[in-house]
Amino acid sequence: MSTQSFKDRNLLAVIGDEDTITGMLLAGIGQIGDHGKKNFLVVDTKTQVSTIEASFEEFTERNDIAILLINQHIAEKIRPTVDKYSQAFPALLEIPSKDHPYDPAKDSILKRVQKLFGE
Repeated sequence: MSTQSFKDRNLLAVIGDEDTITGMLLAGIGQIGDHGKKNFLVVDTKTQVSTIEASFEEFTERNDIAILLINQHIAEKIRPTVDKYSQAFPALLEIPSKDHPYDPAKDSILKRVQKLFGE
């Protein structure tokens, strides 16, 4: 990748529950671009897995996103897709939510790092 492609990555994207997205929007990460493309997806009990996967794919393919945050309990719903993801950018981080604490045993990125260090 050229340095030009890194320079254009200046957004965070979030796939999360309502509380997580609300907090992130209050922190100022919200962006609605051309044609109403948002950098966040609010997931609730009615959100279909296919919608979550489509947003994940869209966010990981965009050239303006540097980091993709996803609630870990939502990542569990699309675990095969998350586990397949291996690109450096956007960086993928699994985060806890108010009702679902972080479990390091489920974090695919952490598992890769542990394997790299022989743990």
